[in-house]
Amino acid sequence: MSRETHVVGFRVGRETYGVPITSLHEIVRVPEITAVPDAPDYLEGVINLRGKIVSVVDLRKRFGLSAKLDRKSRILVVEHRARLVGMIVDSASEVLKIPEGDIEAAPTMMKEAGLDCVTGLGKFQDRLIILLDIGKVLGARDLRNGALPEKRSENVLVSNVNSEKTAGVKAEVETGSKSASAGK
Repeated sequence: MSRETHVVGFRVGRETYGVPITSLHEIVRVPEITAVPDAPDYLEGVINLRGKIVSVVDLRKRFGLSAKLDRKSRILVVEHRARLVGMIVDSASEVLKIPEGDIEAAPTMMKEAGLDCVTGLGKFQDRLIILLDIGKVLGARDLRNGALPEKRSENVLVSNVNSEKTAGVKAEVETGSKSASAGK
């Protein structure tokens, strides 16, 4: 008997993708999403999923497509680095059982083009399923529940400006207090 890989199939744009069923926590309809200031464009915000705060990524935006939500849109809640993360997809299909003999490694050209999140291509009922590594789709921009990716260059700049302002204020306060004490 041949071994099979079980993946959850979903659509983003015209393509069908698959992620390992073992990483799926659940599939939910898209609820109201709370936006988070200064988040990257693809990070829609956070949702409250039965008391747990879950970051939500729009895979259309993450893959360079324009955003589109409709009644078929779903959030795939997956486990990533022992935390839950939601991925907005156009639709979620079914569990696909792909024989291992029908899965090919990602073409070299994809990897050379920086598409290292594609682990392979599965042949299923006359169509190709793009198999994704969730860690690589989400990992480059470390998404943690309640914590958002930092924009390092801006944070450093703001931090340096604030440090200079703070140092200037401290100097003025110290000088002023010394002058005030000297005048007493």
